[in-house]
Amino acid sequence: MSRLVLFMCLLLATHGEVAPLPPAADSKPHIFMVLVDDWGWANVGYHRTMPTKEVVTPNFDRLCKEGIELDQHYVHNVCSPTRSSLLSGRLPYHVNVDNGDPDRYNPNDTVSGYQAIPRNMTVIAAKMKEAGYATHQVGKWDAGMATQEHTPKGRGFDSSFGYFHHANDFYKDTAGACPKHGPVTDMWDTDHPAHGQNGTGEYEEHVFERHVLDIVNNHDPSQPLFLYYAPHIVHAPLQVPESYEKMFSFIDDQDRRIYHAMVTFLDGAIGNITEAFQKKGMWNNTLMVVSADNGGPEYRGGGANNYPLKGGKTSNWQGGVRVNAFVSGGLVPEDMRGKKIDQLVHVCDWYATFCALAGVNPMDEKAAAAKLPPIDSMNMWDLVSGKNMTSPRTDVVLGEPSRGQGEEMNGWGLVSGDYKILVGRVTNAGWTGPQYPNTTNPAGGISAVENCHEGCLFNIKEDPEERNNLNATMTEKLHEMQQKLKMHFKTYFDPDRGKVDPKACETAINMYGGFWGPWLP
Repeated sequence: MSRLVLFMCLLLATHGEVAPLPPAADSKPHIFMVLVDDWGWANVGYHRTMPTKEVVTPNFDRLCKEGIELDQHYVHNVCSPTRSSLLSGRLPYHVNVDNGDPDRYNPNDTVSGYQAIPRNMTVIAAKMKEAGYATHQVGKWDAGMATQEHTPKGRGFDSSFGYFHHANDFYKDTAGACPKHGPVTDMWDTDHPAHGQNGTGEYEEHVFERHVLDIVNNHDPSQPLFLYYAPHIVHAPLQVPESYEKMFSFIDDQDRRIYHAMVTFLDGAIGNITEAFQKKGMWNNTLMVVSADNGGPEYRGGGANNYPLKGGKTSNWQGGVRVNAFVSGGLVPEDMRGKKIDQLVHVCDWYATFCALAGVNPMDEKAAAAKLPPIDSMNMWDLVSGKNMTSPRTDVVLGEPSRGQGEEMNGWGLVSGDYKILVGRVTNAGWTGPQYPNTTNPAGGISAVENCHEGCLFNIKEDPEERNNLNATMTEKLHEMQQKLKMHFKTYFDPDRGKVDPKACETAINMYGGFWGPWLP
């Protein structure tokens, strides 16, 4: 049966399942972390109050219904900082708020003079490996490339298959170019270029799905599994197999049509992967965590929609930093399934949560010895398991302090309890409709800028769409939030990550045969 036919059958099927048995008390759970790229708030079925044939996500919807929806789950507003945060257990301003390419290097700083996560920070895979887990990564990395220590394998993953940059071509697997050479392939297999596995004409996300399925199908269930799947979908370039695009031929806007088709492709992959967990007898003892890495891009070439939230990717409005997220799997207590938690959770909090489930200390002694910021991660298992209905997290710092682009473009801010403050010149200051982009309101149409230099204040519990700026009527609260923000940013971590190093291109061409990879010792 073809993948497409199978998918259509799934749409017509009823997703009834026998309730899984609870895991054995003395067993370490399998952990399946999925970080979806550029996934808009309105681009999943469970966020649509009125069903629409544009959003076809039966597997995501079912898994969320069988698990717990995380309604106040926060991330950074762009890719690399969120990934650095998840992997390192730190809020972005304590690890990386820079979304630069991975070929940068500052020779004067051998600890932090690289793009993304500093060399001496311990990534979650190393912690899980310490606890006896098999560790695997598939898909987008975007967390460093300069040395072997910066690769997934160097960070503690037994195997990895994916790319280092923000994105590559879904069919050619190329990202960027080098002088006198042209496009360079970005596809890495654990500790070497993925020669022979690139440019085959197969859709990249299907290749990733197959790698994930191979990991699950070949895994010994007696050993706990930590599997980190970071799909390329739904990041640009907007590309999808023609058969999927035809399913949405009724959508006139090309960006929106392809974007929805890509989400549906990923939904099918997630359905196949979770089915593999079940067939392997692992699902009953699995915690699956799903999150977007930032809000959906509503600019031209993005195709996403964060309706009814304000803004999107690259901004600190709710549409850029409050994202689709849920937990599922047999580890979720039966009495918590189907619930929605509206307590604060940040993507960095999964670091301490996973460590607690694995029975390993989350403290980062290696980073402490190098005088790097400690982890910010908070264990959310009591919240997720229902033991405590109040999150240990009270504050989420957004963006970066006022320097260059941070002040002029995105601003910086803080969520504290029910309130949120933004400071700076905040772009993407508008809202879309249920169907966006469209011919009358094309992508790129949200050009409004809001000047929040004195601080824009919102009660995001009562006003989740950020329509009512309270800075003139709640001056004491505004001052309180301003002072909190200043206190947080006294510990801002801002190393000089250097400039693009031409040796990265030299190594890609002369050592790796036209593939990106680590170039420094």
